[in-house]
Amino acid sequence: MDKIFDNLNDSQEAAVKQIDGSLLILAGAGSGKTKTITSRVAYLIANGIPPSSILTLTFTNKAAAEMRHRALSLIENEISFSPLLCTFHKFGLLFLKFHMQKIDRSNAFVIIDTDDKKRIIKSFDIDLPIALVTSEISRFKNNLITPEEAIAGAELLNYKKIANIYKKYEAYITQNNLVDFDDLLALPYRILDENPELCKETSQKYQYIMVDEYQDTNDLQLKLLQKLTSSHRNLCVVGDDDQSIYGWRGANIKNILEFHKQFDDTKVIKLETNYRSTNNILKAANELIEHNRNRHGKKLVGVKGEGKEVEVISSDNETIEASTIARRISRLIDEGVNPRDIAILYRINALSRSIEEGLNKAAISYKMVGGLKFYERAEIKDVISYLRLIANPHDDFSLKRIINKPKRGLGKATIDKLLLGAHEKECSVFHFISQEHDAVKEMTTKKAFTTLETFVSDILKIKESLSESLYNLIDDIEDTFGIKAYYESLPTSLERVLNIEEFYGLFRDFVMQNPEASLDEFLNDISLQSDQDQIEEDAISVMSIHASKGLEFDHLFVIGLEEGFFPLLGDGTDLEEERRLGYVALTRAKKELTLSTSSSRFYKGKRAGLMKSRFLAEAGVIKGSLKIAKSTSSFKKGTLVKHKIFGVGRVIEVSKVKRETKLKINFQGTHKDILASFVEKI
Repeated sequence: MDKIFDNLNDSQEAAVKQIDGSLLILAGAGSGKTKTITSRVAYLIANGIPPSSILTLTFTNKAAAEMRHRALSLIENEISFSPLLCTFHKFGLLFLKFHMQKIDRSNAFVIIDTDDKKRIIKSFDIDLPIALVTSEISRFKNNLITPEEAIAGAELLNYKKIANIYKKYEAYITQNNLVDFDDLLALPYRILDENPELCKETSQKYQYIMVDEYQDTNDLQLKLLQKLTSSHRNLCVVGDDDQSIYGWRGANIKNILEFHKQFDDTKVIKLETNYRSTNNILKAANELIEHNRNRHGKKLVGVKGEGKEVEVISSDNETIEASTIARRISRLIDEGVNPRDIAILYRINALSRSIEEGLNKAAISYKMVGGLKFYERAEIKDVISYLRLIANPHDDFSLKRIINKPKRGLGKATIDKLLLGAHEKECSVFHFISQEHDAVKEMTTKKAFTTLETFVSDILKIKESLSESLYNLIDDIEDTFGIKAYYESLPTSLERVLNIEEFYGLFRDFVMQNPEASLDEFLNDISLQSDQDQIEEDAISVMSIHASKGLEFDHLFVIGLEEGFFPLLGDGTDLEEERRLGYVALTRAKKELTLSTSSSRFYKGKRAGLMKSRFLAEAGVIKGSLKIAKSTSSFKKGTLVKHKIFGVGRVIEVSKVKRETKLKINFQGTHKDILASFVEKI
């Protein structure tokens, strides 16, 4: 038993010893959360709780494996089998293998991945973006909405279409005994809900349940936990409301904020001793997060001494910012710092381009963590393929990539015929389409033939205009092909569109700096940037803040601290979640933290002047308070507004919800309550 409590502080020990009832462990960043959970598992077993009665749920297989190993290493007596420690979805899979027959289905089901799901939906020959449809079907399932309910509740035409596709999709996967990722949670809940005796039996089987990263749970996971604890209240959840940063993918911060309301007689234990960062870093993180209202409230206290002051560097533009950071990193490496202990974080992927170029110029090896390098992203490859095809229409590789992107109604069979026809004629695909009219007409429908003729004509027309103005090339491509508009229609549109705009800004900047340059020279220049040599193992890390969660670095640089970039502002943005993201970023640093801000960046295809991020003042790392520009747009009763899903409506009531303005809007007879930031005036 002594081994279990070795090196635990008083709060951790109290959390480990609290066995019965509902327990919320608020574990601040770097506070020894994993040690506490694993020690608690070991303590339960050491006190005679059968391992089969213990269920611990995590969010990643890696975390589950690490916790299992650490928990078992603390148990002195040999046990015949280990407690179930797995992800929510793995638990759902195991449950379905035993109980799928309860909904008249065989347990010999096959799990399909996202690509399989997309292929099935695509086979229905739909006229909506596949990504949008798959996203909405996932939303329906996680909200336990049946196809019939989705159809009954759909008001707009496109959503009626999606609801009907959902019905067709469900019929298909049921008939073929397939299970998708969302079913691994939705079906177990349905079975437990429809079978009270089984629900009671399952709850009694798992008498002690623990959940890691509870701030990342969604509504369905909460409902599942309520079923699993229906015969007892021995539920221990561990998490940090200040690190809830996944609202955009369904996580509900209310689960951790209102845990004490959902589970009776909850005991709350806070882990506030931070073993990771110096006090100056923690001071900035604490001051920043205290500006959030929706939080339990805690303050991290360090054990590593004061350390260096948090530094803020200001640059005139992103190129200077990148070169400044690259110089500092070179100096650190020259002083003997291991590159693996250095990282650069950003809020939006579009900012990585300038940093990557700065690191390349300084010959600093880097690796992108949890994401693609700028020039490897699909949307950037698409734009580059258009440029390459305009520069050389006989570039088959580029043509194949974008001939049906954006969608032009050209199916795979048609494209395969064109490729084969070009191969037989020993010419490029573009030449085949533009010159072999009879052959193309014979192998395609009338509509496809007309589409191909238009495509060829558009490419040639833009190519001819190159001699007049290279600078206007981007506008010509957008006006003709609407690449940005295509990506705006997808659920992940914000990041993708920002990346495209960053690339367009890069292109225009290149033309302004090199007025005599050709399109080929630009393409050659970015090829040198994107075809980087294989990264060595000892490389610095470059990543988004989301990808950095759970990691730590001795020397950390956070870039892009400007209004509109970090915090991100606009439709659908939750400022408190942005601030939590800032808190996560700051608490990744162990020894030195540098925050970077630029007074201008290329944004939406042009250079824009920027204000310093409010987070710098809120964290107390710059003096004074910042005046944040407030929207001058006021909404009154009778104002005509537009919503991206519900369309045009008229405001019938205006009220305040904390700092937000809430509107009651009449959309053609249907009244909806919507925050003002989600609509625009007409």
